[in-house]
Amino acid sequence: MVSTSKIKSVDFYRKIPRDLTEASLSGAGLSIIAALSMIFLFGMELNDYLTVSTSTSIIVDQSSDGDFLRIDFNLSFPALSCEFASVDVSDVLGTNRLNLTKTVRKYSIDSNLKPTGSEFQSGQISTAIKHDEEVDEEHGEGSVTLNAHNFDRISHQHPILVVNFYAPWCYWSNRLKPSWERAAKIIRERYDPEIDGRILLGKVDCTEEVELCRRNHIQGYPSIRIFRKGNDVREDHGHHEHESYYGDRDTDSLVKTMDELVAPISLQSQSALDSQPSKVTDDAKRPAPLTGGCRIEGFVRVKKVPGNLIISARSASHSFDASQMNMSHVISHFSFGKKISPRVMSDMKQLLPYLGGSHDRLNGMPYISNPSDSNANVTIEHYLQVVKTEVMTRSYKLVEDYEYTAHSSLAHSLDIPVAKFHFELSPMQVLITEKSKSFSHFITNVCAIIGGVFTVAGILDAVLHNTMRLMKKVELGKNF
Repeated sequence: MVSTSKIKSVDFYRKIPRDLTEASLSGAGLSIIAALSMIFLFGMELNDYLTVSTSTSIIVDQSSDGDFLRIDFNLSFPALSCEFASVDVSDVLGTNRLNLTKTVRKYSIDSNLKPTGSEFQSGQISTAIKHDEEVDEEHGEGSVTLNAHNFDRISHQHPILVVNFYAPWCYWSNRLKPSWERAAKIIRERYDPEIDGRILLGKVDCTEEVELCRRNHIQGYPSIRIFRKGNDVREDHGHHEHESYYGDRDTDSLVKTMDELVAPISLQSQSALDSQPSKVTDDAKRPAPLTGGCRIEGFVRVKKVPGNLIISARSASHSFDASQMNMSHVISHFSFGKKISPRVMSDMKQLLPYLGGSHDRLNGMPYISNPSDSNANVTIEHYLQVVKTEVMTRSYKLVEDYEYTAHSSLAHSLDIPVAKFHFELSPMQVLITEKSKSFSHFITNVCAIIGGVFTVAGILDAVLHNTMRLMKKVELGKNF
């Protein structure tokens, strides 16, 4: 058997007999300082161990969401009617999608940007409106000229008043004029205003009756409105209920539509409110906007190449006065990519406080333009540069966020003013990886702290003790 003495010979921590040790005041002070230093450094190391660190790298975009990018938006246009508001998308690859409606919703809004009713159903306006063939024969005047002084009085005299709001300079108004006057003459003969009086066709020149057209939210020419007697007493946010006609504009179609409008109204009742709904198709006749503003919300999917999201007034059979178009808007929300829940975003901001700060940079921003003689035909453009950020958490959960910068400007346009969002995606992406320190690394550092402080304190104690001894010897030598 190995003797006990041989085992003791490998002792690294040999003990000095207690009788040979001596406590000192300086040693006690250093011990207290060393203990406090150990506690402080241990706390710092523990905090560092519990704190999550991140590493950031720039790599080529390797998006997991494919070749398409989602754009969510909520935009309010105080001076653009939902009747003609169109959402268009184009890009450098030749994509050109007009008047998107499947994922876009519209709501008429008042001057305070508050919705005035349910969703506005604009439907698809036909791109091939039928007109009469142009002829040289004189069509005559069959409709009644209306103005601000007689409009309300005449609208109360007839169960149905159909009005053509036009502009003399408008091509489509001039195409409609012969058919409208011929149809008006036919309807006047069938339903004599003096004897029958169930329907009357009128017209309003919007270059002369600007305020009357503005009151009825006319933004495109020609606009055919159907007013029903009695609807003026059922006001919603201060505006009368009426309908817009989008059907064919040839004489036969107009006359047929007027007959269908009159058919449910008995000659004795003379009341449009008591009548049954007419059989005019929904494609040809839809509710007119209650107000002159529109809130547009929804999303579109675009290719990940430079492109444009454009909000404009669009119609294949109407003209617009560019000098009167006002594309002022307030951006309630505008973001790229998948929506991140508030909880996930809060967790991410605890990790990286700056993350998400540019996710919706345009939110709450107003862009106002007031058309005037010196400030007309104004297009509002936003230039957006988009960068994708991916965060890989310790649990291997991937969070994707699209940050963007925004620069906006007001520019004069030779065409109809629009609100344009020009976006350009960076080919690079930011990859942020969440890292945590291993427990073995933590234990190693704790041991290093304890051993290092103990050793340094021992060295200092030895230096201090030897220095004091030397000083005592010198002092004794002098006295001797």
